[in-house]
Amino acid sequence: MATMGFWAWAQQMPDRLALVTADDEQFTYAQLLARVNRLAHGLRAQGLQRGDLVAVVLPNEAAWVETYMAVHQIGLYMTAINYHLTGSEIAYILQNSEAKLAIADARYAEAVTVAIKESNFPKERCFAIGQIPGFRAYETLSAGQPDTLPDQREAGQLMLYTSGTTGRPKGVRRALPGGPPEAGAMQGALLASMFDIKAGEGVHLAQGPLYHAAPGAFAMGGLHLGQSLVLMDKWTPEACLDRIQKYRVTATHMVPTMFHRLLKLPEAEQRRYDVSSLKSVIHAAAPCPVETKQKMMAWWGPVIYEYYAATEGGGAYVKPRDWLQHPGTVGKPFPGAMLKILDESGQELPQGEVGTIYMGSPLGEFEYYKDKEKTAKARQGNLFTVGDVGYFDKDGWLFISDRKTDMIISGGVNIYPAEIEAVLHQHPKVADVAVFGVPDDDWGESVKAIVEPLPGVSASPELAEEILIYCREKLASYKVPRSVEFRDSLPRLTTGKLYKRLLRDEYWQGRDRKI
Repeated sequence: MATMGFWAWAQQMPDRLALVTADDEQFTYAQLLARVNRLAHGLRAQGLQRGDLVAVVLPNEAAWVETYMAVHQIGLYMTAINYHLTGSEIAYILQNSEAKLAIADARYAEAVTVAIKESNFPKERCFAIGQIPGFRAYETLSAGQPDTLPDQREAGQLMLYTSGTTGRPKGVRRALPGGPPEAGAMQGALLASMFDIKAGEGVHLAQGPLYHAAPGAFAMGGLHLGQSLVLMDKWTPEACLDRIQKYRVTATHMVPTMFHRLLKLPEAEQRRYDVSSLKSVIHAAAPCPVETKQKMMAWWGPVIYEYYAATEGGGAYVKPRDWLQHPGTVGKPFPGAMLKILDESGQELPQGEVGTIYMGSPLGEFEYYKDKEKTAKARQGNLFTVGDVGYFDKDGWLFISDRKTDMIISGGVNIYPAEIEAVLHQHPKVADVAVFGVPDDDWGESVKAIVEPLPGVSASPELAEEILIYCREKLASYKVPRSVEFRDSLPRLTTGKLYKRLLRDEYWQGRDRKI
């Protein structure tokens, strides 16, 4: 395989379009490389040394891309912090990660200012895009620096934090890989090949927040493959379709929530956009109902790939034609990865039996930073779990039932909310839904559905009954929600994950939930 990596492509084809910002500002590979190199020199000028960490609180903008590529060629770590976090939550990550320098966008000034104060982070090491009181301008990092490749180039590494939907975020830290940065880029090229993405051509659309592992990895992987990278800042169905058409997008990463919202558009609006350029639409992060994916393939063609993985590594993937033969599967193991279904005692279960999914990562060992207890708790030997349950069918395809902590036990029967949510997502008046167990003195738990109606649809007892009748037609009686409530919006992360614990905890205050 030819040498990969953003830096190599920039020297081989300097005039190729590299980056389009959310505001449609454009940079060639040569222009972007010059900015990256100046920043790399600037970070070293700040005294950063091998293994130090740069924390960023940035939206999908040029500075995010520049920082990533700079860090990854001078042997540093980068932690991209979720910009929706509060000041105290950001402060925790700054302290836990032992960041040596921080870069933030002015739109998050309020939270970042609180974080810097609570963490006692040195102001002289804080840089801002825009104005944040006490911060130095981001541009000063690069000012007066050369645009040549730095000396002693070495691959850097991301230190990612889990989304924290079941507790405090956990930092996933691996040792620096050593060797030149192009070697790390080769791994990204191998990952892309699983999804039939070719090097040296195409356009990648970054729809999700780059701070999350998957959108960031596939977006930066696009640059390492010589693609043009198009950024989105705030996602809407119409904006997504417009950018696909405008820039002839060939590859992108999405989450099922985006599919649901696209499919709720009127058919005439769907047909207004040309999506024929799409070749590899990759999705993950949350369960995708079979019917939803079938509808998307009917619209966009057999271009939708799926994978199951975690920030910690490991996973499975499935190509469109295999999925059509095994609807609902999340695939077979990545090359070099291992997947097993284990029971509560750590024994491997046979095909068809539901148990906890354990993974072995081809990326090597990891630890939850400064938390050996959490690391050990998630492991069985050299395998780890993120708490999902599922099974293998007779042909070895993996199917996910749900997250273990979300499973409802009612009258001793296991009920998987994802199955019920998949049905409710097809209701024509439902924009979003969360299903979980609430306390029940007779049954232990009963099934509750929280529904976000589509815009223009009024919440009412009549709508609740309509939804229950719909469920009774499609689900066994014990799976049908015992009650339906309505909310204007649900606490869904921008990565597509539902922050279900926030909803469930309202009903379990003062009660002990055994799962």
